[in-house]
Amino acid sequence: MIDIDSIKRYLYSQQDRICNAMIQLDKTLELKEDNWDREGGGGGRSRVMQRGKIFEQGGINFSHVHGDNLPPSATAHRPELAGRSFQALGNSLVIHPLNPYVPTTHMNIRFFVAEKEGEEPIWWFGGGFDLTPYYGFEEDAQYWHKKAKAACEGFGDEDTYAKYKQWCDEYFYLKHRDEQRGIGGLFYDDLNEWGFESCFKFMQSVGDHFLKAYLPIVIKRTDIPFNERERDFQLYRRGRYVEFNLIHDRGTLFGLQSGGRTESILMSLPPLVRWEYNWQPARGTPEAELYDVFLKPKDWLKI
Repeated sequence: MIDIDSIKRYLYSQQDRICNAMIQLDKTLELKEDNWDREGGGGGRSRVMQRGKIFEQGGINFSHVHGDNLPPSATAHRPELAGRSFQALGNSLVIHPLNPYVPTTHMNIRFFVAEKEGEEPIWWFGGGFDLTPYYGFEEDAQYWHKKAKAACEGFGDEDTYAKYKQWCDEYFYLKHRDEQRGIGGLFYDDLNEWGFESCFKFMQSVGDHFLKAYLPIVIKRTDIPFNERERDFQLYRRGRYVEFNLIHDRGTLFGLQSGGRTESILMSLPPLVRWEYNWQPARGTPEAELYDVFLKPKDWLKI
């Protein structure tokens, strides 16, 4: 039996826990909370944290929207959804640290259901988390993927982590650049084959492992000294993040096409970013290492 209320309670709780953890670590953060309503149905609670000494900007948005018709982004590959009412709820997070040695991260967990009188509802869970470093550390990549694998233990079969890790590598790929966005993590969608209860527990496992995976990396790297060179490279690489979110990201497209709140949807974009025409890193530099070593899909747990 589908239990929207339980999902909603978990999402609110996760939003609170993540905000509290960020503010406890970086007490200089300025928190903005915005409760909003969607004209077509539903609403959400946006929380954005800015101008910290550790986190330049971060935000986690809860949304629960519903309506009588789905946007084109939802029905293009799922024509069976046409003519159904829908509900979509989830949390979406992006954190952009100030120090270039601390990676940017993204986390999303969500539930979707489409209903039509006289027919069985069509529902699924989706989400995951991924890491986008600017300067790579093998031990961080290994740790991140160990936590990602731990989130999958006890769900599906022994290949669950490998399957969702590969899906993440394939999804967070900039086709127009022939380039990975980062070192991946987990990505899953259309998950319903385990039944509602097990799928919901898996969503919670992914959500609960996010802070365990990310905060130790932040704490380890945030005091590394950096200068203008590293900062310029960070801002340049943030441009790739913007490109992916505006061109490829399904959540961004769904939110905009479904009449979602634009300010909340575009919260994921960094506060500062730069582009430079046809820039290439010099051979043998740490910047080149990011491209040569870390932006290549690999099994980090076997290194």
